[in-house]
Amino acid sequence: MKQFITSICFLFSSLAGFGQYNFSGHISDSIAGKTVYLSVIEDYRKISRTYLEQILKKTVTDSTGYFEFEGDNLLEENRMYKIHIDDCSETVNENHFFGNCVNTKSILFIANAKDTIYFPTTFNNEIFCDLTSTNSASADILKIDGLFNEMAFDFASFRSDANERLNFKKWFNKLQDYGKTLNEPLSELYIYQFLSDRKNESYEYFTKDLQDNDYYLELQKRLSKVYPSASFTKQFEAEIEAFSLLGNPQNKNRFSWIILLGALLLISLIFNMYLWQSKRLLVNNKERSLFEALSQQEEKIVSLINQGLSNKEIASTLFISVSTVKSHINNIYKKLNVHSRDQLKGL
Repeated sequence: MKQFITSICFLFSSLAGFGQYNFSGHISDSIAGKTVYLSVIEDYRKISRTYLEQILKKTVTDSTGYFEFEGDNLLEENRMYKIHIDDCSETVNENHFFGNCVNTKSILFIANAKDTIYFPTTFNNEIFCDLTSTNSASADILKIDGLFNEMAFDFASFRSDANERLNFKKWFNKLQDYGKTLNEPLSELYIYQFLSDRKNESYEYFTKDLQDNDYYLELQKRLSKVYPSASFTKQFEAEIEAFSLLGNPQNKNRFSWIILLGALLLISLIFNMYLWQSKRLLVNNKERSLFEALSQQEEKIVSLINQGLSNKEIASTLFISVSTVKSHINNIYKKLNVHSRDQLKGL
């Protein structure tokens, strides 16, 4: 019944085009009480693991194993998001957030603020292997992961230097061409981060391909056109520039590797400072806009509440009745969307 209702809501949302997102699914027919997290991925070098600063929301599965995220707090533009299940013991000291728990399951997908996405449980009770979405780009990453698996099988079939050279050329071309057909630069960025990851065997070929292939500059143009102000676009531009300045890394001496490492660390530092500053400005602007809605008398009352004064003491200080103080406090709660003095002091 829950899946039927979800399907009806999915169809209605896709036809109505509402501005609110809805991400829902099942992890099982009977597993309840599992914590599920929704995260946003801005730094594509942090895709393989989940970091605390990426997490947007969390929820708990109901008695049927159903979970749901909904709201209007996502960006209108596409972004990479991750849903993962915290199926680890609390004694793990939260290491599972960093990919250290074997029981953690996750799915990476592309979405925006208007999408409705459903994550079903497959016939053999596997989770996060499929999705249904109003956004055609949502399943791109699942499709790309399928190609990565084919690539790994291709390389494992016969191990030799000649086979590896031919396979790298074939698969770089195949993945890059496939990425372009998706018409979503974020999907291409997902391919790029995999092929250029220094932990992967593809990295050495990538450094050669970067020097001879115009694909990377073309991808940079596509990212700048579709996502001109996104942090990952700036991150990609900085990386390509750093790689280009250093030339072909494997032909450089040890000092070149130090320069490259320093450049990447600097990029990461600047990027994280940018995110921190953006978040700080957002919080400050939100607080400023809330308090601007208060009258001068209400601002005085907020200040006196934060000093620990009771209603009677506030009334005496401002030469008004206690009932007037209570009326002002009720108005303050409504304007600031709080329900207690403790919440008011937290602003």
